[in-house]
Amino acid sequence: MDKIVIQGARRLKGEVEISGAKNATLPIMAAALLTDEVSRIEGVPRLRDVQTMIRLLRVLGAKVDFSNGALEIKPSRTLKTVAPYHLVSTMRASFCVLGPLLARLGRADISLPGGCVIGARPIDLHLKGLASLGASITIEHGFVKARANRGLKGEDIYLGGKFGSSVLATANVLMAATLAKGVTYIENAACEPELVDLADFLVKMGAKIQGQGSHLIEIRGVQKLHGAKHRVITDRIEAGTFMVAGAMQKSNDITIRNCNPEHNHALLDKLQEAGIRVRRTKSTVRISRHGKLEPVDVTTLPYPGFPTDLQAQLMALASVTPGISVITEKIYPDRFMHVSELNRMGANIFLEGSSAIVHGKSRLSGAPVMASDLRASAALVLAGLAAEDKTEVHRVYHLDRGYENIEEKLLKLGADIKRERE
Repeated sequence: MDKIVIQGARRLKGEVEISGAKNATLPIMAAALLTDEVSRIEGVPRLRDVQTMIRLLRVLGAKVDFSNGALEIKPSRTLKTVAPYHLVSTMRASFCVLGPLLARLGRADISLPGGCVIGARPIDLHLKGLASLGASITIEHGFVKARANRGLKGEDIYLGGKFGSSVLATANVLMAATLAKGVTYIENAACEPELVDLADFLVKMGAKIQGQGSHLIEIRGVQKLHGAKHRVITDRIEAGTFMVAGAMQKSNDITIRNCNPEHNHALLDKLQEAGIRVRRTKSTVRISRHGKLEPVDVTTLPYPGFPTDLQAQLMALASVTPGISVITEKIYPDRFMHVSELNRMGANIFLEGSSAIVHGKSRLSGAPVMASDLRASAALVLAGLAAEDKTEVHRVYHLDRGYENIEEKLLKLGADIKRERE
Protein backbone atom coordinates (compact mmCIF):
# COMPACT_ATOMS: atom_id res chain seq x y z
CA MET A 1 0.00 0.00 0.00
CA ASP A 2 1.25 3.51 -0.84
CA LYS A 3 1.19 6.80 1.00
CA ILE A 4 1.70 10.35 -0.27
CA VAL A 5 4.20 12.57 1.52
CA ILE A 6 3.90 16.34 1.14
CA GLN A 7 6.12 19.18 2.31
CA GLY A 8 3.63 22.02 2.40
CA ALA A 9 3.50 25.77 1.94
CA ARG A 10 5.01 25.71 -1.57
CA ARG A 11 3.78 28.11 -4.22
CA LEU A 12 1.96 26.43 -7.10
CA LYS A 13 2.44 27.91 -10.56
CA GLY A 14 2.09 26.67 -14.11
CA GLU A 15 -0.30 24.64 -16.24
CA VAL A 16 -2.08 21.34 -15.69
CA GLU A 17 -3.90 19.16 -18.25
CA ILE A 18 -7.18 17.57 -17.17
CA SER A 19 -7.89 13.92 -17.98
CA GLY A 20 -11.07 12.31 -19.26
CA ALA A 21 -14.02 12.06 -16.88
CA LYS A 22 -14.18 8.90 -14.80
CA ASN A 23 -17.89 9.37 -14.14
CA ALA A 24 -18.58 9.59 -17.87
CA THR A 25 -16.27 6.75 -18.89
CA LEU A 26 -17.69 4.03 -16.64
CA PRO A 27 -21.38 4.18 -17.74
CA ILE A 28 -20.28 4.49 -21.37
CA MET A 29 -18.22 1.32 -20.96
CA ALA A 30 -21.34 -0.42 -19.64
CA ALA A 31 -23.39 0.94 -22.56
CA ALA A 32 -21.04 -0.79 -25.01
CA LEU A 33 -22.70 -4.07 -23.88
CA LEU A 34 -25.90 -3.04 -25.67
CA THR A 35 -24.46 -4.34 -28.97
CA ASP A 36 -22.19 -7.15 -30.12
CA GLU A 37 -20.27 -4.76 -32.38
CA VAL A 38 -16.99 -3.00 -31.55
CA SER A 39 -17.08 0.38 -29.82
CA ARG A 40 -14.08 2.68 -29.43
CA ILE A 41 -13.94 5.07 -26.48
CA GLU A 42 -11.18 7.69 -26.49
CA GLY A 43 -9.83 10.06 -23.87
CA VAL A 44 -10.11 7.38 -21.19
CA PRO A 45 -8.11 8.01 -17.97
CA ARG A 46 -5.92 5.23 -16.60
CA LEU A 47 -7.59 4.73 -13.23
CA ARG A 48 -8.22 1.88 -10.83
CA ASP A 49 -11.98 2.14 -11.43
CA VAL A 50 -11.51 1.88 -15.20
CA GLN A 51 -9.40 -1.24 -14.69
CA THR A 52 -12.12 -2.70 -12.46
CA MET A 53 -14.76 -2.08 -15.14
CA ILE A 54 -12.48 -3.67 -17.75
CA ARG A 55 -12.23 -6.77 -15.57
CA LEU A 56 -16.01 -6.86 -15.16
CA LEU A 57 -16.66 -6.56 -18.90
CA ARG A 58 -14.20 -9.37 -19.55
CA VAL A 59 -15.89 -11.57 -16.94
CA LEU A 60 -19.18 -10.93 -18.76
CA GLY A 61 -17.62 -12.08 -22.04
CA ALA A 62 -16.46 -8.91 -23.77
CA LYS A 63 -13.05 -8.48 -25.38
CA VAL A 64 -11.46 -5.27 -24.14
CA ASP A 65 -8.23 -3.62 -25.29
CA PHE A 66 -6.91 -0.51 -23.55
CA SER A 67 -3.93 1.42 -24.91
CA ASN A 68 -2.92 5.07 -25.42
CA GLY A 69 -6.05 6.32 -23.66
CA ALA A 70 -8.42 4.40 -25.95
CA LEU A 71 -10.70 1.45 -25.18
CA GLU A 72 -11.94 -0.99 -27.77
CA ILE A 73 -14.81 -3.11 -26.51
CA LYS A 74 -16.21 -6.10 -28.44
CA PRO A 75 -19.00 -7.83 -26.50
CA SER A 76 -19.76 -11.46 -27.20
CA ARG A 77 -23.06 -12.39 -28.85
CA THR A 78 -23.67 -14.65 -25.85
CA LEU A 79 -22.70 -12.53 -22.88
CA LYS A 80 -22.80 -13.92 -19.38
CA THR A 81 -25.40 -12.31 -17.16
CA VAL A 82 -23.86 -12.58 -13.68
CA ALA A 83 -21.79 -9.68 -12.34
CA PRO A 84 -19.87 -11.07 -9.34
CA TYR A 85 -19.58 -9.64 -5.85
CA HIS A 86 -15.77 -9.32 -5.83
CA LEU A 87 -15.95 -6.70 -8.61
CA VAL A 88 -19.27 -4.91 -8.13
CA SER A 89 -18.70 -4.55 -4.38
CA THR A 90 -15.60 -2.39 -4.97
CA MET A 91 -17.12 0.18 -7.33
CA ARG A 92 -20.67 1.50 -7.42
CA ALA A 93 -20.61 2.42 -11.13
CA SER A 94 -20.27 -1.27 -12.03
CA PHE A 95 -23.97 -1.59 -11.16
CA CYS A 96 -24.58 0.18 -14.49
CA VAL A 97 -24.25 -3.12 -16.35
CA LEU A 98 -27.71 -4.05 -15.03
CA GLY A 99 -29.65 -1.97 -17.55
CA PRO A 100 -27.70 -3.05 -20.67
CA LEU A 101 -27.73 -6.77 -19.78
CA LEU A 102 -31.43 -6.71 -18.98
CA ALA A 103 -32.31 -4.85 -22.20
CA ARG A 104 -30.20 -6.98 -24.51
CA LEU A 105 -30.46 -10.43 -22.94
CA GLY A 106 -33.64 -10.24 -20.85
CA ARG A 107 -31.93 -11.16 -17.57
CA ALA A 108 -29.17 -10.05 -15.19
CA ASP A 109 -27.88 -11.07 -11.77
CA ILE A 110 -25.87 -8.19 -10.34
CA SER A 111 -24.24 -8.08 -6.92
CA LEU A 112 -25.36 -5.22 -4.72
CA PRO A 113 -22.90 -2.35 -5.31
CA GLY A 114 -20.09 -0.94 -3.17
CA GLY A 115 -17.75 2.04 -3.57
CA CYS A 116 -16.71 4.88 -1.29
CA VAL A 117 -17.98 4.91 2.29
CA ILE A 118 -19.87 8.21 2.16
CA GLY A 119 -23.21 7.23 3.68
CA ALA A 120 -26.30 5.43 2.44
CA ARG A 121 -26.67 5.26 -1.33
CA PRO A 122 -29.73 3.10 -2.00
CA ILE A 123 -30.53 1.49 -5.36
CA ASP A 124 -34.29 1.91 -5.06
CA LEU A 125 -34.52 4.32 -8.00
CA HIS A 126 -32.62 1.90 -10.26
CA LEU A 127 -35.04 -0.88 -9.40
CA LYS A 128 -38.13 1.33 -9.59
CA GLY A 129 -37.21 2.54 -13.07
CA LEU A 130 -36.42 -0.90 -14.48
CA ALA A 131 -39.53 -2.40 -12.90
CA SER A 132 -41.57 0.33 -14.59
CA LEU A 133 -40.16 -0.87 -17.91
CA GLY A 134 -41.58 -4.33 -17.18
CA ALA A 135 -38.73 -6.11 -15.40
CA SER A 136 -39.39 -8.57 -12.60
CA ILE A 137 -36.88 -7.88 -9.84
CA THR A 138 -35.96 -9.72 -6.64
CA ILE A 139 -33.04 -9.45 -4.23
CA GLU A 140 -31.59 -12.77 -3.11
CA HIS A 141 -28.32 -13.64 -1.37
CA GLY A 142 -26.87 -10.19 -1.99
CA PHE A 143 -27.75 -10.13 -5.70
CA VAL A 144 -30.30 -8.14 -7.68
CA LYS A 145 -32.01 -10.64 -10.00
CA ALA A 146 -33.83 -8.97 -12.87
CA ARG A 147 -35.86 -10.72 -15.56
CA ALA A 148 -37.62 -9.39 -18.66
CA ASN A 149 -38.57 -12.58 -20.52
CA ARG A 150 -41.00 -10.75 -22.78
CA GLY A 151 -38.73 -7.76 -23.28
CA LEU A 152 -39.01 -4.25 -21.89
CA LYS A 153 -41.76 -1.79 -22.70
CA GLY A 154 -41.62 2.00 -22.71
CA GLU A 155 -43.30 3.83 -19.86
CA ASP A 156 -43.53 7.21 -18.11
CA ILE A 157 -41.15 7.00 -15.16
CA TYR A 158 -40.63 9.46 -12.32
CA LEU A 159 -37.13 9.07 -10.83
CA GLY A 160 -37.33 11.53 -7.96
CA GLY A 161 -35.67 10.42 -4.73
CA LYS A 162 -35.23 11.66 -1.19
CA PHE A 163 -32.15 13.67 -2.17
CA GLY A 164 -33.18 14.57 -5.72
CA SER A 165 -32.31 12.89 -8.99
CA SER A 166 -29.81 10.03 -9.33
CA VAL A 167 -27.16 10.01 -12.05
CA LEU A 168 -26.54 6.26 -12.07
CA ALA A 169 -30.24 5.38 -11.79
CA THR A 170 -30.98 7.69 -14.72
CA ALA A 171 -28.11 6.06 -16.63
CA ASN A 172 -29.37 2.52 -15.97
CA VAL A 173 -32.95 3.30 -17.01
CA LEU A 174 -31.79 5.34 -20.02
CA MET A 175 -29.64 2.48 -21.33
CA ALA A 176 -32.36 -0.11 -20.80
CA ALA A 177 -35.00 2.07 -22.49
CA THR A 178 -33.00 2.33 -25.73
CA LEU A 179 -34.02 -1.26 -26.59
CA ALA A 180 -37.50 -1.19 -25.02
CA LYS A 181 -40.61 -1.28 -27.17
CA GLY A 182 -42.32 2.08 -27.50
CA VAL A 183 -41.51 5.41 -25.89
CA THR A 184 -40.06 6.01 -22.43
CA TYR A 185 -40.16 9.33 -20.61
CA ILE A 186 -37.84 9.79 -17.63
CA GLU A 187 -39.08 12.61 -15.41
CA ASN A 188 -36.80 14.21 -12.82
CA ALA A 189 -33.85 12.79 -14.75
CA ALA A 190 -30.32 13.75 -13.74
CA CYS A 191 -28.84 16.64 -15.74
CA GLU A 192 -25.13 16.09 -15.05
CA PRO A 193 -22.70 16.52 -17.99
CA GLU A 194 -21.62 12.89 -17.57
CA LEU A 195 -25.21 11.75 -18.16
CA VAL A 196 -25.41 13.93 -21.27
CA ASP A 197 -22.16 12.37 -22.50
CA LEU A 198 -23.64 8.89 -22.05
CA ALA A 199 -26.74 9.91 -24.02
CA ASP A 200 -24.56 11.32 -26.80
CA PHE A 201 -22.71 7.98 -27.02
CA LEU A 202 -26.00 6.06 -27.14
CA VAL A 203 -27.22 8.30 -29.97
CA LYS A 204 -24.05 7.46 -31.90
CA MET A 205 -24.96 3.80 -31.35
CA GLY A 206 -28.32 4.40 -33.01
CA ALA A 207 -30.50 5.22 -30.01
CA LYS A 208 -33.27 7.83 -30.33
CA ILE A 209 -32.98 10.18 -27.37
CA GLN A 210 -34.14 13.74 -26.81
CA GLY A 211 -33.95 16.04 -23.82
CA GLN A 212 -30.63 14.93 -22.33
CA GLY A 213 -29.37 17.66 -20.03
CA SER A 214 -32.91 18.46 -18.89
CA HIS A 215 -35.14 16.87 -16.24
CA LEU A 216 -37.30 15.21 -18.92
CA ILE A 217 -35.68 12.70 -21.29
CA GLU A 218 -37.56 11.00 -24.12
CA ILE A 219 -36.31 7.65 -25.45
CA ARG A 220 -37.86 5.95 -28.46
CA GLY A 221 -36.86 2.31 -28.37
CA VAL A 222 -35.12 0.69 -31.34
CA GLN A 223 -34.67 -2.97 -32.21
CA LYS A 224 -30.88 -2.93 -32.38
CA LEU A 225 -27.87 -0.74 -31.61
CA HIS A 226 -24.46 -0.79 -33.27
CA GLY A 227 -20.88 0.01 -32.26
CA ALA A 228 -19.73 3.63 -32.11
CA LYS A 229 -16.68 5.83 -31.67
CA HIS A 230 -16.74 8.46 -28.95
CA ARG A 231 -14.41 10.73 -26.95
CA VAL A 232 -15.43 11.23 -23.33
CA ILE A 233 -15.72 14.69 -21.83
CA THR A 234 -13.00 15.93 -19.50
CA ASP A 235 -13.31 15.49 -15.75
CA ARG A 236 -15.00 18.48 -14.11
CA ILE A 237 -14.24 17.12 -10.63
CA GLU A 238 -10.52 16.78 -11.33
CA ALA A 239 -10.59 20.27 -12.87
CA GLY A 240 -12.42 21.60 -9.80
CA THR A 241 -9.89 19.96 -7.48
CA PHE A 242 -7.04 21.80 -9.20
CA MET A 243 -9.04 25.03 -9.12
CA VAL A 244 -9.30 24.70 -5.34
CA ALA A 245 -5.58 23.86 -5.20
CA GLY A 246 -4.88 27.16 -6.90
CA ALA A 247 -6.91 28.96 -4.25
CA MET A 248 -5.34 27.28 -1.20
CA GLN A 249 -1.99 29.08 -1.09
CA LYS A 250 -1.21 32.78 -1.43
CA SER A 251 0.65 33.70 -4.65
CA ASN A 252 -0.56 30.55 -6.43
CA ASP A 253 -1.23 30.95 -10.16
CA ILE A 254 -2.52 27.88 -11.98
CA THR A 255 -3.93 27.46 -15.49
CA ILE A 256 -6.19 24.43 -15.89
CA ARG A 257 -6.27 23.26 -19.51
CA ASN A 258 -8.51 20.84 -21.39
CA CYS A 259 -11.52 21.60 -19.20
CA ASN A 260 -15.02 23.00 -19.74
CA PRO A 261 -15.61 25.99 -17.45
CA GLU A 262 -19.36 25.70 -18.13
CA HIS A 263 -19.36 22.48 -16.09
CA ASN A 264 -17.95 24.23 -12.99
CA HIS A 265 -20.06 27.38 -12.77
CA ALA A 266 -21.09 26.74 -9.15
CA LEU A 267 -17.50 26.24 -7.95
CA LEU A 268 -16.11 29.20 -9.90
CA ASP A 269 -18.83 31.42 -8.45
CA LYS A 270 -17.86 30.40 -4.90
CA LEU A 271 -14.14 30.88 -5.59
CA GLN A 272 -14.79 34.42 -6.84
CA GLU A 273 -16.98 35.04 -3.80
CA ALA A 274 -14.02 33.92 -1.67
CA GLY A 275 -11.75 36.51 -3.31
CA ILE A 276 -10.02 34.34 -5.92
CA ARG A 277 -9.26 35.81 -9.33
CA VAL A 278 -10.78 33.65 -12.09
CA ARG A 279 -10.07 34.08 -15.81
CA ARG A 280 -11.56 31.65 -18.30
CA THR A 281 -11.66 30.80 -21.98
CA LYS A 282 -13.68 28.13 -23.77
CA SER A 283 -11.35 25.35 -22.58
CA THR A 284 -9.15 26.83 -19.83
CA VAL A 285 -9.48 28.38 -16.38
CA ARG A 286 -6.75 30.43 -14.71
CA ILE A 287 -6.86 30.64 -10.91
CA SER A 288 -4.72 33.13 -9.02
CA ARG A 289 -4.70 34.27 -5.43
CA HIS A 290 -2.99 37.37 -4.12
CA GLY A 291 -5.20 38.92 -1.44
CA LYS A 292 -6.89 37.51 1.64
CA LEU A 293 -9.67 34.96 1.46
CA GLU A 294 -13.28 35.54 2.47
CA PRO A 295 -15.50 32.84 4.06
CA VAL A 296 -18.32 31.35 1.99
CA ASP A 297 -21.44 29.30 2.62
CA VAL A 298 -22.07 26.33 0.34
CA THR A 299 -24.90 23.80 -0.09
CA THR A 300 -24.37 20.75 -2.30
CA LEU A 301 -27.14 20.08 -4.81
CA PRO A 302 -27.67 18.08 -8.01
CA TYR A 303 -26.19 19.66 -11.14
CA PRO A 304 -26.01 22.56 -11.90
CA GLY A 305 -25.77 23.11 -8.15
CA PHE A 306 -22.55 22.78 -6.18
CA PRO A 307 -21.30 19.19 -6.62
CA THR A 308 -21.04 16.88 -3.63
CA ASP A 309 -17.80 15.54 -5.16
CA LEU A 310 -16.14 18.93 -4.49
CA GLN A 311 -17.52 19.41 -0.97
CA ALA A 312 -14.47 17.96 0.82
CA GLN A 313 -12.04 19.98 -1.30
CA LEU A 314 -13.90 23.22 -0.60
CA MET A 315 -13.87 22.38 3.10
CA ALA A 316 -10.08 22.19 2.93
CA LEU A 317 -10.10 25.70 1.45
CA ALA A 318 -12.53 26.94 4.12
CA SER A 319 -10.16 25.56 6.78
CA VAL A 320 -7.50 28.11 5.72
CA THR A 321 -9.99 30.96 5.23
CA PRO A 322 -10.25 33.24 8.30
CA GLY A 323 -13.85 33.55 9.45
CA ILE A 324 -16.78 31.15 9.59
CA SER A 325 -17.89 29.13 6.57
CA VAL A 326 -20.89 26.80 6.58
CA ILE A 327 -20.93 23.77 4.25
CA THR A 328 -24.22 21.88 4.02
CA GLU A 329 -24.38 18.43 2.40
CA LYS A 330 -27.77 17.75 0.77
CA ILE A 331 -26.80 14.78 -1.41
CA TYR A 332 -25.05 12.45 1.07
CA PRO A 333 -25.68 13.91 4.56
CA ASP A 334 -23.12 11.57 6.14
CA ARG A 335 -20.29 12.55 3.78
CA PHE A 336 -18.06 14.09 6.44
CA MET A 337 -15.43 11.40 7.09
CA HIS A 338 -12.71 13.93 6.22
CA VAL A 339 -13.66 16.33 9.02
CA SER A 340 -11.78 14.50 11.77
CA GLU A 341 -8.67 14.22 9.58
CA LEU A 342 -8.69 17.92 8.71
CA ASN A 343 -9.05 18.66 12.42
CA ARG A 344 -5.92 16.55 13.01
CA MET A 345 -4.13 19.09 10.84
CA GLY A 346 -5.31 21.96 13.03
CA ALA A 347 -8.60 22.80 11.33
CA ASN A 348 -11.50 23.86 13.55
CA ILE A 349 -14.59 22.12 12.17
CA PHE A 350 -17.62 20.77 13.99
CA LEU A 351 -20.73 19.10 12.64
CA GLU A 352 -24.29 20.19 13.20
CA GLY A 353 -26.68 17.82 11.46
CA SER A 354 -25.93 17.84 7.74
CA SER A 355 -23.79 20.98 8.02
CA ALA A 356 -20.13 21.52 8.82
CA ILE A 357 -19.27 24.76 10.63
CA VAL A 358 -15.72 25.73 9.68
CA HIS A 359 -13.83 28.27 11.79
CA GLY A 360 -11.04 29.05 9.38
CA LYS A 361 -7.48 30.02 10.23
CA SER A 362 -4.54 31.24 8.19
CA ARG A 363 -2.51 28.03 8.20
CA LEU A 364 -2.80 24.30 8.95
CA SER A 365 0.00 22.12 10.29
CA GLY A 366 1.20 18.92 8.66
CA ALA A 367 0.21 15.60 10.24
CA PRO A 368 -0.29 11.93 9.38
CA VAL A 369 -3.86 11.50 8.11
CA MET A 370 -5.99 8.64 6.78
CA ALA A 371 -8.02 8.86 3.58
CA SER A 372 -11.54 7.45 3.89
CA ASP A 373 -12.81 7.85 0.32
CA LEU A 374 -11.89 9.25 -3.08
CA ARG A 375 -12.76 12.93 -2.64
CA ALA A 376 -11.68 13.03 1.01
CA SER A 377 -8.27 11.84 -0.22
CA ALA A 378 -8.06 14.80 -2.58
CA ALA A 379 -9.08 17.20 0.20
CA LEU A 380 -6.31 15.91 2.47
CA VAL A 381 -3.75 16.32 -0.30
CA LEU A 382 -4.91 19.92 -0.83
CA ALA A 383 -4.72 20.58 2.90
CA GLY A 384 -1.20 19.14 2.97
CA LEU A 385 -0.11 21.42 0.13
CA ALA A 386 -1.15 24.47 2.15
CA ALA A 387 0.01 23.23 5.57
CA GLU A 388 3.29 23.92 7.34
CA ASP A 389 5.80 21.06 7.48
CA LYS A 390 5.15 17.46 6.44
CA THR A 391 1.85 15.70 5.82
CA GLU A 392 1.50 11.98 5.16
CA VAL A 393 -1.73 10.82 3.50
CA HIS A 394 -2.30 7.10 4.02
CA ARG A 395 -4.59 4.72 2.07
CA VAL A 396 -4.11 6.64 -1.17
CA TYR A 397 -5.48 3.76 -3.23
CA HIS A 398 -8.69 5.80 -3.03
CA LEU A 399 -6.97 8.55 -5.04
CA ASP A 400 -5.98 6.10 -7.74
CA ARG A 401 -9.66 5.31 -8.31
CA GLY A 402 -10.40 8.80 -9.60
CA TYR A 403 -7.26 10.90 -10.26
CA GLU A 404 -4.81 10.08 -13.03
CA ASN A 405 -1.21 10.80 -11.97
CA ILE A 406 -2.21 13.48 -9.47
CA GLU A 407 1.19 13.64 -7.79
CA GLU A 408 3.01 14.02 -11.13
CA LYS A 409 0.67 16.85 -12.10
CA LEU A 410 1.21 18.61 -8.78
CA LEU A 411 4.99 18.15 -9.08
CA LYS A 412 4.93 20.03 -12.39
CA LEU A 413 3.13 22.87 -10.60
CA GLY A 414 5.92 23.13 -8.02
CA ALA A 415 4.55 21.01 -5.18
CA ASP A 416 6.94 19.02 -2.97
CA ILE A 417 5.07 15.71 -3.14
CA LYS A 418 6.05 12.09 -3.54
CA ARG A 419 4.58 8.62 -3.31
CA GLU A 420 6.16 6.07 -1.00
CA ARG A 421 5.46 2.51 0.02
CA GLU A 422 4.01 2.13 3.51
